[in-house]
Amino acid sequence: MAFLNLPGHRLHYCIDGDTRGDQGKPWLMFCNSLGTDLHMWDRQIPELSRHFRILRYDRRGHGMSSTTPAPYALSDLGGDAVALLDALNIEQVHFCGLSIGGLTGQWLGIHAGKRLGKIALCATAAKIGTTESWGARMAVVRENGLATLAAATAERWFTPYFHAATPATVATILDTFVATSAEGYIGCCAALGQADLREDLQRIVNPVLAVSGDDDPVCPPSDLEDIANNVQHGRHMSLRGRHIVNIESACAFNAALLEFYR
Repeated sequence: MAFLNLPGHRLHYCIDGDTRGDQGKPWLMFCNSLGTDLHMWDRQIPELSRHFRILRYDRRGHGMSSTTPAPYALSDLGGDAVALLDALNIEQVHFCGLSIGGLTGQWLGIHAGKRLGKIALCATAAKIGTTESWGARMAVVRENGLATLAAATAERWFTPYFHAATPATVATILDTFVATSAEGYIGCCAALGQADLREDLQRIVNPVLAVSGDDDPVCPPSDLEDIANNVQHGRHMSLRGRHIVNIESACAFNAALLEFYR
């Protein structure tokens, strides 16, 4: 376990790969979905760590990172990612973010593009949901906690086929979801409610791969097509699955990232 102490909070992170022999390999940074921790990328590590030094972390209010009082702004979450790169003396990384992690990647591409190489934006959008819908979700979590959202979350995140075929995998993800700090979840919902990067996408000059789940009810393929069409150098591809497409189509997802980054 490794932690970065920042003013007011600390971030939990890990580096995958044999770093002693990996100094010539490029860095790849993963950024998680709402209500998950860095283990959501476990299916990517065995294959991709052969080619990259991989940096994963828990955003504030999630996993083993500490929680700051809500609300958060997208700039807070992007600033945490930059602070982690600074602390580890990493000049530049390839980046892969999913959902709110993809919004964080868009913010970084707009405001700190020189710190990134190629950017994979997965199951995300330049504007996810509405201020009203996120406000309603925050109210539910304040009143009843995250467990009340578990069943609906499973339905949005995974197809019925995947849920039936791999119940243990889905259960592990949902256990992490329910264990997430309610304050941290609410803080990130506030960031999602305010974030709207649609007018700024053209400022992203990095190569972008936009990856959708073909049956994602949260961020459908059209959202990823919009990203690919509005950044300066983007392309879109769709894989089988719903919102957590890196788990549901792990093999195809890993192959797509390898082809894109290399």
